[in-house]
Amino acid sequence: MADDRLIVALDVPNVVQGLELARQLGDSVSFYKIGLGMLTGGGLALANELKQEQGKRIFLDMKLFDIGATIEAAVRGFSQFDIDFLTVHGDPQVVRAAAEGSAGSGLRILAVTVLTSLDRADLDANLIKSGDLAEITLERAARALEAGAHGVIASPQEAAAIRALPQSDGRLIVTPGVRPDGAARGDQKRVATPARAIADGADHIVVGRPIWQAEDPRAAALAVQAELPARG
Repeated sequence: MADDRLIVALDVPNVVQGLELARQLGDSVSFYKIGLGMLTGGGLALANELKQEQGKRIFLDMKLFDIGATIEAAVRGFSQFDIDFLTVHGDPQVVRAAAEGSAGSGLRILAVTVLTSLDRADLDANLIKSGDLAEITLERAARALEAGAHGVIASPQEAAAIRALPQSDGRLIVTPGVRPDGAARGDQKRVATPARAIADGADHIVVGRPIWQAEDPRAAALAVQAELPARG
C-alpha cells in the first residue's frame, strides 16, 4: 500500500499529462499536489478526477493571499471540491479568513511560512525584516498556527524547530524542498532527504521533479517511500 506521507507534485502543464503520470504511478502513490501552474490547464478537473474516481488524496497548492473577505469566499469555494489540503500565505489575517472559509468541511488549511526557494538575500530584496531566516520562519509558523491554521508548509531544515513549538501540537508540517539522495536541487535552496525531513517532524513530504522526470516514475516513487523511516 502506498505511504501517504509522500505527496507527489503534479507539476506538469495540463490535465492530460497529469492523468498520464497518475496512470504510470498507479497504486504506488495515494496523495498528489496540484499547484498554480496546473490551474489553467484543468487543475480542478484533475483534482476531482483523482479524488472521486481514483480515491486519491489531494493537496491544492494555491498560496492564496488577499483581503479577508476574498480569502474566505475563495476557500469556501475550494472546499466544495472535497480537497484535503489547501495553502494560503501565513499572515495571520489571511489564515483567520481561510479558517472561516473552511469551517464545517474536511479541508485543512496549511500556512506558507517562507518559501523553500528563498534565502536571506531574497528576503532582503523583498524588504522582509532583518534577522535569521530560520527564526523568521519559526515566528511566522507560530503566528499562523495561533491564527487557526491546521498546519504549516516549511523547509525540512526548520521542521524540527516548528515541531518543538507548543502551537504545533496536533498540527501538520508539510515539507517541500525534499530531494532523495543524489537528486538535483533545482531551484530549491533549503533541502533535505526524505528520511531526514520525516525524522525532524514532518508529517508529509512533497517531491516533484525527482519522480515525474524519472525514466520510471513508479520506481522513483517507491524508492522515495523506501527511504522513509518506519511509522512510530
